[in-house]
Amino acid sequence: MSQTSITINPHAAQPTSLMSLVRSLWRNRQLIVQMTKREVAGRYKGSVMGLAWSFFNPVFMLVVYTFVFSEIFKSRWVGVGGDDSKTQFAVVLFVGLIALNLFAEVINRAPGLITSNVNYVKKVVFPIEILPVIAMGAALFHSLISLGVLLIAFIIFNGYLHWTVVFIPLVLMPLVILSLGIAWVLASLGVFLRDVGQTIGLITTVLMFLSPVFYPITAVPERFRPFIMANPLTFIIEQVREVVIWGHTPNWTGIWIYTIVAMLIAWAGFAWFQKTRKGFADVL
Repeated sequence: MSQTSITINPHAAQPTSLMSLVRSLWRNRQLIVQMTKREVAGRYKGSVMGLAWSFFNPVFMLVVYTFVFSEIFKSRWVGVGGDDSKTQFAVVLFVGLIALNLFAEVINRAPGLITSNVNYVKKVVFPIEILPVIAMGAALFHSLISLGVLLIAFIIFNGYLHWTVVFIPLVLMPLVILSLGIAWVLASLGVFLRDVGQTIGLITTVLMFLSPVFYPITAVPERFRPFIMANPLTFIIEQVREVVIWGHTPNWTGIWIYTIVAMLIAWAGFAWFQKTRKGFADVL
């Protein structure tokens, strides 16, 4: 009998330890990869260009940003000089959007992950705790494509690439871990409170303007700067710019502290999900 045909008791208590989280991710690694591939392919199913859209979408957006900010707004980023600084503004902005979109895509989808997969909760043996991980995998795929477009554009505009770009995965990893922790909480809350999805959409929109995406942190008045720095996206966006745009090594102390805090939040989110999942079947 296949694993997916075995019924289980949805009210059974589930392990919440950190090791159980690690074991679940390792045990289901092949399933995560397969379902992530299906998730990505399903997004473009039926379209003529298929997966090619994942490349052309960020290219199109970068072209639009470059035109709007260089020709219409004639914007310049503080700290960027030279004749190409107007086009560089679009590149610096695009870095912030990549980090923002990675976070926002996972968080916006999280409240509906369980309600859109009811059969996994009630009828079959399925590790529903991996659903946020699958959503993250799909978001990472699109972020990697956008990063590729960004690096190509940087080379075109500047003729070189900083060696520090090798640190991009290490800089983004804390945000990935944090996003997973929040996603587990929201996936659970989305079952019991259907308004969570609408609320999160508003919050991520607000975060776009309260993150240093369209402006440098130095442009924020001193009295408001602590609020912007408290935004979990601010540090990551600034660090990605450090390694991609400015060619500096990351703030390793900040990265390690952020990672430790993110791991604690991820563990707490996983534990919350495991504790509350026994009530999913009753609500759904």
